[in-house]
Amino acid sequence: MQMLRAVVTSGSVTAAATRLGYTPSAVSQQIAVLEKEARTPLLERVGRGVRPTEAGLLLTGYADVIGRQVAEAETALADLRAGRTGRLAVRYFATAGAALVAPAVARVRAEHPGVQIELKLIDPEDPLPDVREGRADLALVVRPEGNGTQAAGADGVRLVRLLDDPYLAVLPKGHPLAGRRTVALADLAEEPWVGSEWPGPCLDAQLSACEAAGFRPRFVVESEDYVTAQGFVAAGLGVSLVPRLGLGSRHPGVVVREVRRPEPVRAIFAAVREAVPPTPALDSFLRALREAGGGE
Repeated sequence: MQMLRAVVTSGSVTAAATRLGYTPSAVSQQIAVLEKEARTPLLERVGRGVRPTEAGLLLTGYADVIGRQVAEAETALADLRAGRTGRLAVRYFATAGAALVAPAVARVRAEHPGVQIELKLIDPEDPLPDVREGRADLALVVRPEGNGTQAAGADGVRLVRLLDDPYLAVLPKGHPLAGRRTVALADLAEEPWVGSEWPGPCLDAQLSACEAAGFRPRFVVESEDYVTAQGFVAAGLGVSLVPRLGLGSRHPGVVVREVRRPEPVRAIFAAVREAVPPTPALDSFLRALREAGGGE
C-alpha cells in the first residue's frame, strides 16, 4: 500500500520507483499483486503517467493513516527501548523500603522521568510467582545465607545478591550481657526469646545460626513486627534478634549488640526474569539497589 501511495503522489510508476529505490518493474509487480488482492483496478493510465481509480484513492487514504501509525509506533518503540517511557513494577518488603527501594526509585525518576514505577508491598517469603508470571519486573526476596552474587531462582527467575543483613541481639537495659560490645550466640541459649519473625526464610536464618551454636531458642512470646518485639524485650519478657535493616528507631528500654560465633545473617536478593531482556529503567533500578546494599 505504501508503493501505491508513492505512485499516486508522484503521478507515475517511474517516479515512485526512483523515490523508493526500486526498479519500475518491481513497483509495477507490487501494484499488480495489490490489485489482485483488492479484486479491482487501482490505477489507470493517463498519457505517460497514471492516476488512481476510486478504489485506488480509497486505499491511498488508508495507506496515509497506516504510514502515520507505523511512524508513531516506531517512535514509541524507540522511546521504550531508550527508557524514555515504560512501566516498572516492583515488589518489596517493608524493611527493605527505606534503605534499598527509596534510593532506587529516586535514581530511576532522575534518569528515566517518563517511566512509571509501580510499587507494591509484599510478604518477603514468595514474591517469585509475580516475577515469573510477568506481573512484576523485579522483587526483593530473602534467602538463606550463601556465597556468590547470583543464584538460581525457580522456573527462569534469576536472583541477584544485594547484601547480607545481619541479625543483632536486642537485650533489656540492665541485662547481664548488656555491658559487652558483642554477644556470643551461645550465651543466649538459656534465655527466654521474643520472636521477631514469622515462619519463613527470615526465621530460618535465626534458627540455623542457633543450631550451629548448639541450641534451639525457647520462644515465650511472638510479635508481628520488629518494633513490637523491641517493646516486649524492653518489658523484660526476653531477648530477641532483629535484622539491622529492621531496627529503625530503637526502643529506649533496650540495648543492641552485635552477635558472633556464629553471626545470624539473612541474604537479600533481587529477583528478575531470566529470559526477558533488561530495560534501561530496570538496569538503573537494579544498579541503584546494589549500590545501596554496598554491592558496587
